[in-house]
Amino acid sequence: MTTEGEGEERGPVGRALEKIGSFAATVGKTGPKKRPVRILVEGGLALAIFGFLVFTVVSQWSEIREQGVEFSLLWLVPALAVMVAYYTMAAWLWGAILARLGNSVTFGEAQRIWALPLLVRYIPGSVLFVLARILLAERVGVPRRVATAGIVYEQALSIAAALTISTWFLIAHPDLSDYWTRWLPLLIVPLLLTILHPKVFGPLSNRLLTALGREPLPETIGFRSVLALFGLFLALWSVMGVGVFFAARSAYVLGIGDLVVVAASQTIGFLAAVASAVVPAGLGVRDAAFAWAVKVTVPSGSFGVGAALAIAVRATQTVAELVYVGSVTAIERKGRRDAKSESGEPEVRSGSET
Repeated sequence: MTTEGEGEERGPVGRALEKIGSFAATVGKTGPKKRPVRILVEGGLALAIFGFLVFTVVSQWSEIREQGVEFSLLWLVPALAVMVAYYTMAAWLWGAILARLGNSVTFGEAQRIWALPLLVRYIPGSVLFVLARILLAERVGVPRRVATAGIVYEQALSIAAALTISTWFLIAHPDLSDYWTRWLPLLIVPLLLTILHPKVFGPLSNRLLTALGREPLPETIGFRSVLALFGLFLALWSVMGVGVFFAARSAYVLGIGDLVVVAASQTIGFLAAVASAVVPAGLGVRDAAFAWAVKVTVPSGSFGVGAALAIAVRATQTVAELVYVGSVTAIERKGRRDAKSESGEPEVRSGSET
């Protein structure tokens, strides 16, 4: 924090940044004190999330019917299993990043911090998703600035890994043969990794934190660890690629040779969603990008079939998210009940518990 004299020397811009930092440090620490208001807020948020989930399924159902797609449960079962494994691994990686920033959390805590905000993505805007993750991390002792830095590392590494997987596909895609910009990922990936080098990321992040009136990061991640995490994110996207392939196979006959194309297509969809961060969970944008990319697996190159595959993947991924979040929540509640039973404390059920 800065003193009053220091704030005067910093000028109006510096003081404004410090006020922003102070506000960010207090957001979410207090909530509605009256129980009816708290129930209304929590219930309204739950209804909003549920409403957007229902809208996602209902709005895409007619398109599924029009394409004449018939789902095969045989392929949806492994698709769901692999996707849930992907989310579990992603949460573990989030915990690994926090550990390398000097704030270790347990495996269960990492799963809870990563899982519970997942469905918030279906509400327009990305602020709630990021804020929820930061607040949950704070509850287990992770400072907000560290959790925020962890999200920056996570997103940068995820984007770099997705670009690495999709680069060859973008360069070779027939629709992009006349565009020189298809070579840009070859520059972007090294740039992202360079920014995460401690000699670059450390001064940049601490300068910003100082401008916001916050303390510097206690630690940054060494570059060898950054490269190791980058390799793990490559593996993570490969796992998701297998899950997406199974989901797409449930709607259209694909050969094992199409696995690589489908895996690259889903990273392209992710990158499109990142570019349009204001869209909830990348709805529409991510699906259209995936449909455009995956259509090369169809002999006719039909975008309509690509759209049908995108719908199948979106529906399967939504169910996988619900299964994952529900499983993490159920395991957490069981753990709390077991802990109370061992300590001899009576279990108290709260009507406002979510």
